[in-house]
Amino acid sequence: MSSKSNVTVAVIQAPFADALEVNVERAEGLVRQAAGEGAEVILLPELFEGPYFPREEKGAFFEWARPVEGHPTLERMSQLAAELEVVLPISFFERDGNAYYNSLVVLDADGTSLGLYRKSHIPEGPGYQEKFYFRPGDTGFKVWETRHAALGVGICWDQWFPEAARAMALAGAEVLLYPTAIGSEPAEPELDTRDAWQRVMQGHAIANLTPVAAANRVGDEEGQVFYGSSFLTDGLGEIREVLDREETGVALREYDLAALRAQRASWGFFRDRRPDLYGRIVG
Repeated sequence: MSSKSNVTVAVIQAPFADALEVNVERAEGLVRQAAGEGAEVILLPELFEGPYFPREEKGAFFEWARPVEGHPTLERMSQLAAELEVVLPISFFERDGNAYYNSLVVLDADGTSLGLYRKSHIPEGPGYQEKFYFRPGDTGFKVWETRHAALGVGICWDQWFPEAARAMALAGAEVLLYPTAIGSEPAEPELDTRDAWQRVMQGHAIANLTPVAAANRVGDEEGQVFYGSSFLTDGLGEIREVLDREETGVALREYDLAALRAQRASWGFFRDRRPDLYGRIVG
């Protein structure tokens, strides 16, 4: 658990439908903006290097995957983290031999990689055909002891599962982070999941008395419209900072980690848990 009392977290929101170099340059510019505004932990959206390719099943997209070792974007973001002294969780399409994962590396404020997380829950449906590309993650849920705070990080579909949030909270997460790519439903154009998407994570925040930050992309990618609405909650699940459905930008919030720790203790959720009664959850 971090010994710091306060941390400022930022979420970045932008379109990422362009070529890799353009997207990475845009991401770097927004990271610099967030750091300039005082952010110490900066969250980019899921798979920001390119368009959200799992909209369709297309074998050519496997060429976009790269191993962790020598990954050019990870190396560039590592240098950026060290330069700005910020923590950067970086989402990317990982190749590990013949296996492919939707993965994330947490870069500490000196640029050091603290390790790898592989997305645990892999969705499958119109416009979100991730099972064609990604194996379910094998890393388990992790908490990263960074210079600025202890961070729990899930990836997109992970954010709908309360078990994932609770596992990270039990491991000592002081803030829960969710890089995301979510928007319209091609098979149900009348369905707008934005409010439900926010509410489920607000529930994670209050159930664990741990703030949540989610970063989404925006823009129309061949008819699939990503609805942005990136946000940061307080420890009781109230959305305190939020971006709109279309804007490119940064939202920040400062957290008093000591006050949040005291709040978790006083509310008693973790004191009064009954793991002996929860067996059917893992059935």
